[in-house]
Amino acid sequence: MTKGSSIFAIFFIAILVILLGEVLVVESVTCNVMELVPCSPAIISGQPPSEVCCAKLKEQVPCLCGYFNDPTLKPYVGSPNAQKVFQTCGVPIPKC
Repeated sequence: MTKGSSIFAIFFIAILVILLGEVLVVESVTCNVMELVPCSPAIISGQPPSEVCCAKLKEQVPCLCGYFNDPTLKPYVGSPNAQKVFQTCGVPIPKC
């Protein structure tokens, strides 16, 4: 095996491991908007989000586009207070 093909093989394996890891993380998350109940005081009344809220929000990141695309949930997850919660918790607002 030449040096170039060895580097390519290592690069390919690394990319495969990264992608497989992402798939496994996404599959382990159950999309359930009820997981975000700890965020309701922050989203509804503008209170600072709790640590539990931020943890749950980070867990639900793979599900957020589904929530944004749901007409029933969009007014809540798309509200200005929700935007503040995303920012405070360090969760990027998805571009769906």
